[in-house]
Amino acid sequence: MSCCAPTEIVSDLERVERAAPSPEEVRLASRALGDGIRQSDLSVPGIHCGACIQKIESALSKLDGVAAARVNLSTRRVSVRWHEEQVPALVETLDRIGYEAHLFDADADKKDETLAELIRALGISGFAAMNIMLLSVSVWSGAEGATRDLFHWISALIAIPALAFAGRIFFRSAWSALRRGRTNMDVPISLGIILAYGMSLYETIHHAEHAYFDASVTLLFFLLIGRTLDHVMRERAREAVKGLARLAARGAMVLRPDGSRDYLPIEEIEPGMRMLLAAGERVPVDAEVETGTSDLDCSLVSGESAPQPVAPGATLRAGTLNLTGPLTIRALAAAKDSFLAEMVRMMEAAEGGRNIYRRIADRAAALYSPVVHLTAFLTCLGWIAMTGDLHRSITVAIAVLIITCPCALALAVPIVQVVAARRLFENGIMVKDGSAMERLAQIDTIVFDKTGTLTVGTPKLVNAGALAPRTLALAAAMAAHSRHPLSKAIAIAGASAPHLALADIRELPGYGVEARAGEDLYRLGRADWAVTDGSVDAQAGTVLSRNGELLARFEFEDRLRDGTTEAVRELGRRGLNLEVLSGDRPAAVASLSATVGIDRFRAGVLPGDKAARMADLAAEGRKALMVGDGLNDAPALIAAHVSMAPATAADVGRNAADFVFLRESLSAVPLALRISKDSGRLIRQNLALAVIYNAIAVPIAILGYVTPLVAAIAMSLSSVLVVANALRLRGARRSRAADPRGTAAKTGRIGPMEPAQ
Repeated sequence: MSCCAPTEIVSDLERVERAAPSPEEVRLASRALGDGIRQSDLSVPGIHCGACIQKIESALSKLDGVAAARVNLSTRRVSVRWHEEQVPALVETLDRIGYEAHLFDADADKKDETLAELIRALGISGFAAMNIMLLSVSVWSGAEGATRDLFHWISALIAIPALAFAGRIFFRSAWSALRRGRTNMDVPISLGIILAYGMSLYETIHHAEHAYFDASVTLLFFLLIGRTLDHVMRERAREAVKGLARLAARGAMVLRPDGSRDYLPIEEIEPGMRMLLAAGERVPVDAEVETGTSDLDCSLVSGESAPQPVAPGATLRAGTLNLTGPLTIRALAAAKDSFLAEMVRMMEAAEGGRNIYRRIADRAAALYSPVVHLTAFLTCLGWIAMTGDLHRSITVAIAVLIITCPCALALAVPIVQVVAARRLFENGIMVKDGSAMERLAQIDTIVFDKTGTLTVGTPKLVNAGALAPRTLALAAAMAAHSRHPLSKAIAIAGASAPHLALADIRELPGYGVEARAGEDLYRLGRADWAVTDGSVDAQAGTVLSRNGELLARFEFEDRLRDGTTEAVRELGRRGLNLEVLSGDRPAAVASLSATVGIDRFRAGVLPGDKAARMADLAAEGRKALMVGDGLNDAPALIAAHVSMAPATAADVGRNAADFVFLRESLSAVPLALRISKDSGRLIRQNLALAVIYNAIAVPIAILGYVTPLVAAIAMSLSSVLVVANALRLRGARRSRAADPRGTAAKTGRIGPMEPAQ
C-alpha cells in the first residue's frame, strides 16, 4: 500500500465529527494579504510523502479562485492563497481525494515546549553519562598519573553542558522553592549533583585517585527519565477538553431585523438572535428551530448515530450537526452558557478531581526532602566531631545525598507502566495515562455504553435476501443519494445490483428520498410518508413505496462486538458489578442487556446523567470503569475512576479515555484488567525493593563505607533492579483473547435498528 493512500474505513460518527467549515468560517479564519488575496491555513495530518504533496497541491490549484497552494511536509500544513471574491471549497476538496483536514488552530497545534526541553535534556544527559562511564572504566582498570588526570579533565568538560542544560530543570525548581522559604524533592537532588561535581573538580585539581563526574551525570539521566514520563502522562488528560472544544462552530450567519445578514463570531451571538443553519454546519449555540425541517446528528447528546428529524419548535444543542436541510433557528443561550460549553466544564471539573495523585506525591516529597537534608547534615557533623577531617566529612555527606536519591523510587512506578503499556499495545490496547493501570486494578464496577461499545454501532440490512433483486436495486439507487446511515446500509447491500435510471431524485429532510421512473413515483423512507394507502402504520420502519403503495420493508440490525458475551462472563466471574447506561430506547437496551447477561441497565440517559452516575458511584465508595465511545460519553469517561474506549469512538471519546482498544473484540477489557493487576503487583514489589535498598544502603553510607562513586553505582544498581523486575511483565504469555488469530468470538443480533427516516 502506498504511504499516501488515505484511510477509507471510517465510522459514521467520525465522518459527522469532521464537518466541513462553511465559506463564512473559512473567510473568518483567513487573513488578508492585500490586492484582494486572502490566505487560509489547513492542518492535514495525513500528509506523509512527496506524492501526497503533489496530489494535494494539484487538486487545490485547480479550484476556482485559488491563486496558489503550498504544502509543508514537516508541519503537515497546507497554505492556500485565494481571491477574496470567491471562497473555495478547500476542506471538501481534500476530503474528496482522501485527506482529513481542518482549519489550522495555532493554539490547538501549539508545540509542547516543556516536553521538548525534557527530551533534549534527556538526550544530552544520556550522551554525557555514556561517555563519562567509558572514561571511568579506563580509570577503574588501572590508569594512573597523567593519563588518569586527563580522563578526569575530559569527564569534567563533558559533564559541564549536561549539568548546565539538563540539570537546570532541577536547579530552577529547587531555587524557586528555596526562594519561597520551602523545600521540595529537587533540592537534595540539586545539592547532590552540584556537590558531587564540585568535589570531583576539587579532587581532579589535586590529582586525587577518584572523581565522581559519572555519579552526578548518571544520577541526572535516570531522574530525567521519570520526569519526562510524568509530564507526558499529565498532558494526556488535557487532550479531551481540547478535542471537545474543537467541535464548537467558529461563528454563525445572523439574520438582522432589517433583513440583512451578518456572519458573526460565536462569542458575539446573543440569546434571541435569529440564524441561518445550512446542511453540514454545526449548531453554534443552544437554539430553537423556527422554520425548516432536517435530520440532525445528535450523537453528542444521545450517543446514537441514527440522525433525528427536527421541525419547527425543536430544541437544538450546541455542537450537534445539521445533516440534510437548511434551518432558521433562534439562539436560546450565549456560547458560554451552551450545552457544549457545559460539557467542557464538566470534563475540566472531573479532571481536577484526579489531582489527588499529585497531592500525595507532593506530601511524600515534602517529607522526603527535610529527612534527606537532615540525615546528610548530621552525618557531616558526626564525622567532623569524630575525626576532625572536613574533607572526609563532606565526602561522606555527599555519598549519603547520592545514595538516598529517589531514583529507584521515581522509576518504580513509571517503568512498570511503560512495560505494561508495551504489552497492552502488543495486544491491541493503547494506554494513554500510566496511572490508569493502577486505577484499573482497583475497580469493583464496570459501566458500559451500548451503541458502538457493546455493539458495533453500524446498521446492516438483514433481509436483503428476501427482497426481489429489482426492488433492492431500485432502493439502492435511491439510497445512494442520501447521507442517512440506514440509506447507506441499503446502498451497500445493493451495491452489486444493476444500475437503474431514475429522474427527479431528491431528499426530503426528516422523511426520506423520492424519485421518478417513467410515470411512477417511488419513495424510500418513513412509512407514514411513503405509504399513503393506509396499509402500514407509522411504526413500520423504513419502507419503499410506488405511487403510495408498499413495495418492500427493510429490516436493520446492530450486532454485538466480537467477544462481548465472553468478556462479560469473565468480568462477572471476577465478582465485578456490571451495568449498562445508554441514550437509546428502553426496549433496545433491555434486549441487549438480556443477550449479554447484564442485569442492571438504564436507558434514555443524557451526558449529564452518565457523569452524575459516575459521581454517585464514587460517593458510594465504588471505583468504576466506564467503557464508552460516543461524544456524549466524554464527561462520564473523564468522571469515572478509569475509562476505556474503542478505536472506532469519536475523537473526543478517545481523547477522554485512559485506554483505547484497537481491535474489535471487547475481550480487551478483561485483558487490560489482568495486565493492570499484574503491573500493580510489580509496582508494589518495586516500591518494596526501593525501601529495602535505602534501609540497607543509607546506614552503610553514614558509617563511611561508601564513596560518592560507589553511592552512584549503588543508586544505579537499585534502578536496574526495579527495571529488571518490571521487565518480567513482558515475559507473560500473550493473550489469545485479544488476538485476531484466536477463536472467533460469538456474535449475535441485538434487535432491529430504530428507523429515523
